[in-house]
Amino acid sequence: MPNLYKPISMSTFLLPFKLIRSMNKYVSKNVYICTMIRQFEKYKGIHPGIVLDRELKKRSIKQRPFALSLEEHPQTFNAITKGKRGISTALALKIERELGLEEGTLVILQAYYDIQKIKEKEIKSTPDLHILSKSLFWDTDIQHIDWERQYRAVIQRVFERGNENDKNEITRFYGTEKVKQALQEFNIRSPYTMYRSNKTTD
Repeated sequence: MPNLYKPISMSTFLLPFKLIRSMNKYVSKNVYICTMIRQFEKYKGIHPGIVLDRELKKRSIKQRPFALSLEEHPQTFNAITKGKRGISTALALKIERELGLEEGTLVILQAYYDIQKIKEKEIKSTPDLHILSKSLFWDTDIQHIDWERQYRAVIQRVFERGNENDKNEITRFYGTEKVKQALQEFNIRSPYTMYRSNKTTD
């Protein structure tokens, strides 16, 4: 009669436990990542120096001695805590180790802050393209218009061909005085023209 009860090797016996342990690690890692994301959301867009300043005050740590312990100039460190200067990756790592913060905390906050500033700059450097009529700039790539350098041509075209919404948006973007100046100059100069730019602006 054949033996139906073959011996099970130890590695086969432990396999389910290894899988459970590995799944627990995966779940724990994901829970940790979600917790970190929620934590960063709270400070998203805030300069990491401001967050650092709050943390030092909460721990009653004096700025100057702390800066010196990191071999950082106190004035530079003070500028960082006031949000006037960015924090380098090297310094962020030093601070995180000294304060027992999770590695990468301040670097990620700096990245969030930089993204926020770029977005703000983009909003300020262009009018609201959703408001402007698409037919206004049919002969050029609207994404490549230098709105500051070509403001006279833009204002002229909008006030010649645009509707009230177009005019209101351009006036909001440039300001009443700049629009008046450009229109006055247009009356005594030859018309400005839009042109395609082959160069991308920074």
